Amino acid sequence: MMTESAEKRKTDSQSLTGKEEAKADEEAGLQAETEGLAATKTEHAATLKLIASLHAECDWLLKYYDVRKEARTDEIDSLKKAKDILSGADYSLVQTRSHRFLRG
Repeated sequence: MMTESAEKRKTDSQSLTGKEEAKADEEAGLQAETEGLAATKTEHAATLKLIASLHAECDWLLKYYDVRKEARTDEIDSLKKAKDILSGADYSLVQTRSHRFLRG
């Protein structure tokens, strides 16, 4: 009976050692996954911040599209007139605005 008891203690001790090793391995894996999760959350937050920035920029472009389009058109027209003037055209007699004066 003593030998059986000693054999059982030996078996239990080996089993306990194996379980402790497995627990240590699982804890190490948990730690690695926790660190990976933290890194993923940080990356996700940075991505959300970038998306918000792009959204704001896009909203600005849409809001001022007409103003920018008109400014481009005016600039193109001015460049054409400047080119014509350099080519010898005379715009000094061209009426740019119409003024009406009514007498009442």
